[in-house]
Parts: sequence; C-alpha cells; structure tokens
Amino acid sequence: MKHIARKRFGQNFLTDQQVLNDIIRVINPQRGENMVEIGPGLAAMTRLLMEVVEPLYVVELDRDLVARLKKEFSPQKLQVHEGDALQFDFATLPVAQGQKLRIVGNLPYNISSPLLFHLAEYAEQVEDQHFMLQKEVVERMVAEPGGKEYGRLSVMLQWRYHMELLFVVPPTAFDPPPRVDSAIVRMIPKKEKLACDLANLEAVVTKAFSQRRKVIRNCVAGMFTEAQLQAVGINPQQRAETVSLEQYVALANSLHPPR
Repeated sequence: MKHIARKRFGQNFLTDQQVLNDIIRVINPQRGENMVEIGPGLAAMTRLLMEVVEPLYVVELDRDLVARLKKEFSPQKLQVHEGDALQFDFATLPVAQGQKLRIVGNLPYNISSPLLFHLAEYAEQVEDQHFMLQKEVVERMVAEPGGKEYGRLSVMLQWRYHMELLFVVPPTAFDPPPRVDSAIVRMIPKKEKLACDLANLEAVVTKAFSQRRKVIRNCVAGMFTEAQLQAVGINPQQRAETVSLEQYVALANSLHPPR
C-alpha cells in the first residue's frame, strides 16, 4: 500500500538514486559505527546505510511508517524508536564506551532550526552529522559575517560545529517535490569551543539580532554600554550581521566570565 506523504510531518521522500548514492558517499558509513537516522521515511537511505551499519538506529514520528519499518526489517538490523526527534534523548542509544554517534537524516524543514538546537545539546557525544535541509537554512548555518544570511543560527551553531555545505539537491529528487532547493550539510562538533557560558551567548545573540535594521548599540541597549562594545572591538554603529563569533563570545564573557 502506497504511503501518502503527510504535510503536517513535513514529509518529502527522497527518490533520486544518484542523489542517494552521493549522500552515502559523503557520509561514508563504516562497519561497527553507531549511526542513527532521523526520519527514515520509506527507508530509501536506510536500506543503503544498513548494507554497512548493523544495527542502524532510527527515530520516526509517523506511526504508519514505524509499523512498515518494523514489519520489513528485523530488530537485529534496524532498531526503530517511535517518537518526535525534537523530544528524543539521543543519550539513551546504546553506544559502546569510547565511541560516539553519527547522526544522519532528511530533516523535516518545518522544524529544522529547533531540531538543530536540540541536537546541539548532544554535541559532545557525536562524531558528526550529515543532514538534508532547505538550502536557505544551510546557507544561514554556514554564513560568514557581513551577509544577510548571517544571524543567530549561524553564530550559535558555529560556536559548536565546523560546518560545510556539501552539495545542492533539486526539488525533482523528491516525491512530492518541495518548492525549494535542498542541500546536504556536514556538521562536525568542535573539539575545543571558545570558552563561554551558553546561556549568556544565547541571550546576547538573541538580543543583537532582535532588530536587524538597527545598529548594534541600539539592539543591545540596556545590556551593554558603548564602552563595553568598543572594549571587545565592536563599533557601536555596526549592525549585528557584521559582528564575528569571537566578538559575540567576548561580549557574552563580559557579562559573566566562563568558569
């Protein structure tokens, strides 16, 4: 029985075999690795991963798809976790001591940003992440200071990860086709992040980008003085999108230095 893609789950199933092969090539799965796929859907990528990885862990929200996966694959080959990836505790997956998770998936575009922030909580337990996302979102993730794509998502994720846009995937590769281009991004957690209190950094970056048309002095008024901005090398007349990650970290540390 054909599964009808559900809009509320943001389902667009990847069907282009060449694109699937290209994704597997950049992921480069190896035997013995701990890999989890978010949103396996109709198992197009799942089958390719399972040729190498056993067992493969998957997290799927759609009950009908969960039932199909459990019926088609044995638990020795596929460990299916039914639930919302936004709520899933990735630390509960059975990983051998000293090993880390590799996370992959064609992520639902309607929850991509909150899901990326949720996954960031597990960065220290993760080897790498390869995701299909809306191209516009990936461009924001990897953006350098100075462009309109650079914003809160860029700063917060770049603090935790090295990231790279690997290649673009057209709408024709999916069923049903989305209305936008997609892209594959590689995310590797940084072994040494800039020392900073996460809550402080989040507060500073959120405030700075709250009114993008205003200069940063006005955006962070009440949080920092002009002198404090200048002390970390920021011109009070700059706009938030021209301030570097290092400068945002310095601002956050001027609130309360990291312990």
